[in-house]
Amino acid sequence: MIKAFIVVNNHAMVRLCRFYEQLGVDKQTELCQTVYKLVTGRPDHLCSFVDDEKTFGPDTKLVYRHFATLYFCILSDRSESELAMLDLIQVYVETLDRVFENVCELDLIFNSPKAYTVLDETIVGGLVLEINTNKILNVYDQLMKLEKMHGSLMDKIAIS
Repeated sequence: MIKAFIVVNNHAMVRLCRFYEQLGVDKQTELCQTVYKLVTGRPDHLCSFVDDEKTFGPDTKLVYRHFATLYFCILSDRSESELAMLDLIQVYVETLDRVFENVCELDLIFNSPKAYTVLDETIVGGLVLEINTNKILNVYDQLMKLEKMHGSLMDKIAIS
């Protein structure tokens, strides 16, 4: 099971995070800081998996991927495959790339609801729901159409 999905930049600014287990805000903040320190402190020639029982506990591992100025990180239990988690990160980034037409950090800052929508169509309750980019985009497009339609209806009601 996936415990958290965190996107952090090179300057320790969390750009997106979703926790799939109950944790207090202090613990979430601490985990984000710990993840940042671990991924930025590792040399590039090391693998993208961190299995540190002292830091995360006996049943949690970290898988991450560095794209430009962002680190995409997944905390999961030992039952999840590291390669599957790397693939999940790749699918998420490719989907964001198609939604934003060449995604960058600013897209996550100024359009975070869209980024969370894509994430929520990919992972639900810590379980991977979909890894097909086209299917994720189809659902995303349908949601955006509904949102536009709902917004225009609300505008008409407000004018009346």
